[in-house]
Amino acid sequence: MNTALQSAMDDKKVRPGQLAARLSVSVDSVKRWLRDAGTAPHPGTRAQVAEFLGVSEEMLWPAAAKSVVKTGADREVVSVYPYRSACPKAVWAELIERAQKEIFFAGYTNYFIFLEQPAFHRTLQEKLEQGVRVRFLLGDPEGVVTRAREQVEDVALSVSMRIRIAQENLAKVGRDGLEVRYSCAEDATNHVGLSVFRFDEDALVCPHLARLVGHDSPMMHLRKRDANGMFDRFAEHAEELWDRGQPAR
Repeated sequence: MNTALQSAMDDKKVRPGQLAARLSVSVDSVKRWLRDAGTAPHPGTRAQVAEFLGVSEEMLWPAAAKSVVKTGADREVVSVYPYRSACPKAVWAELIERAQKEIFFAGYTNYFIFLEQPAFHRTLQEKLEQGVRVRFLLGDPEGVVTRAREQVEDVALSVSMRIRIAQENLAKVGRDGLEVRYSCAEDATNHVGLSVFRFDEDALVCPHLARLVGHDSPMMHLRKRDANGMFDRFAEHAEELWDRGQPAR
C-alpha cells in the first residue's frame, strides 16, 4: 500500500473519486496507486497529483522520482515551502514514520509538532522502543534571548509559553532514552534564528524572518546525497548547538 499517498489524501480530505475527477483518470487507477506502492502514474500525472496534494513527487513515489533526480548543487533540495505552515502534515508524519535511526527536533520551541500530530508523545514512545534516538533541543524559557524574542514577536502565545508546552508534552513520553537539552546562552541567538528538524537523512530547515513566528517563516526539505552538501551543513549546525547544550530543567 502507498501509505504516503493515502496520508497526503487524508490530510487534504480527498477521496479517490475526487482525485480521479481532478486528474481525468479512472477511479480504478487511483485505487491501484493506493493499493500498490510500486505502481506510479506517468510523470505528468505524478506532477499534477503532487501539486494538488501539496507534497513532493519524491515523497509519494520515491522510486519513480529517482529517474529525474537533479544533478547540480541543489540536488539535495526535495521541496521548498514559502511558509512552514504550508508544508502538509502528511510530510511530517511520513518523515517521522520512516525514521529508523534518528529524530532530532532542534527548533527553539518545537511546540507545534505536538499540536499538529495526534498523540505525538505516543509516537515518540514507539520510536524509542524501536531503537530510534530521539532528541529535542529547546531554547531556555528563562533566557535573555527568549525574552528579547518575545518582545520582537509581540504575540499572545509567547516564546517561553511555547517552550513550556513542548516540555509538558515531552514529560508525557514516559520512556527512558528521550534526550532533552537547552541551547547554551552563547548559542541562543543562532538557535532562535534557525530551526533544523532531522529524520535520518532527511531534514526540514526553517530560517526565521524578522518578526515572524515559525509557522510564517519559509522552509526547505533536504535529503542527504553528498558529503558536505546542504544537508550536512545544517545537520552540523544543529549538532554543534546540541554539543554545547545543557540539560533541560
